[in-house]
Amino acid sequence: MTRRSIELASFGVGQVSPSPLVGCVIVGESGEIVGEGSYIYENVTHAEVLALNEAGERAKGGTAYVSLEPHSYHGRTKPCTDELINAGIRRVVCPVEDPNPLVSGKGFAKLRESGIEVVTGILRVEAARLNEKFCVWHNKLRPFVHLKLAMSLDGRISLENSVSTTLSGKESAVRVQSLRHEHDAILVGGNTAFVDNPSLTDRSEKPRRRKLVRVILDNRLRIPLDSTLVTTAKETPTLVISNSNDEAKIKQLIEKGVEFANVNARDLSAVLEELRRRELQSVLVEGGTEIAGAFCDAKLVDKLTFIVAPIIIGGHNAPLAIGGNGANSLENALTLHDLQIIKHGTDYEFTGYPF
Repeated sequence: MTRRSIELASFGVGQVSPSPLVGCVIVGESGEIVGEGSYIYENVTHAEVLALNEAGERAKGGTAYVSLEPHSYHGRTKPCTDELINAGIRRVVCPVEDPNPLVSGKGFAKLRESGIEVVTGILRVEAARLNEKFCVWHNKLRPFVHLKLAMSLDGRISLENSVSTTLSGKESAVRVQSLRHEHDAILVGGNTAFVDNPSLTDRSEKPRRRKLVRVILDNRLRIPLDSTLVTTAKETPTLVISNSNDEAKIKQLIEKGVEFANVNARDLSAVLEELRRRELQSVLVEGGTEIAGAFCDAKLVDKLTFIVAPIIIGGHNAPLAIGGNGANSLENALTLHDLQIIKHGTDYEFTGYPF
């Protein structure tokens, strides 16, 4: 049932930020499921309450399986711990504590004080992984950073002279849209915006609470006024981060609907602080070479996905996936753990977590 609560929580992907994903299953004394709930931010009602409402009187004496620690403070809703207590729940099974300091440990303590048995730790890794963005948001006080790059088998991201190139197949393109759907923002460098003229939109057609925010790091303010990013800024949120003092161009960008943040784009900690100020819980970094290298050098990557096409580009000038300063020894190189390898058509996805 804990696994089912995690599955229910996943139904809220793209629809809960900056809150966590939460699912709940109520099992009655007879051992049958009598209520289920998934949290969606705009619906306000929490997963536990939805499940309890469905269960009604059948919840009394039953067990609540919740994917994340129930909250015990009065926020947008009444405390979920009170709802569980008042419904007569006898036992709560929950894999992991909520990292939010307003909740962490307090929900479990309140349930135990009321005489409810609390069981924790079952499927802890799976539950924490589902809410990895929310956990980084509270534990590191910044947005979750997921670096995603498409490349050739020899590690090139385009042809010579940074010619805009589509390397991966249609199956990988579907996967990329799914990744975009998971995140609050998508980030590229000014050079990528200048050369590729991307749209950087979520075309997954899945429901989301807020539109994906497009972020461009562009100290040189190279982004063209007639680019797709600028001309669609009034329909799709677009944020240019730059310390440029080109007031004329800044004014033109703002007039076209672009938001401007006067922050040094090379100071990635300051960039992430700006995104946090805007309540963007997670950001998908899609390049290019130097942006990817800068995030890796700064050890600001929480998750990394390489989508590798079975082609070899070669040459001296075709840009590599990761630039920056790089590691000065193998001991200092980024090493991935929990590596997953998934096939998408003829491409392979490598996804893991840097140490």
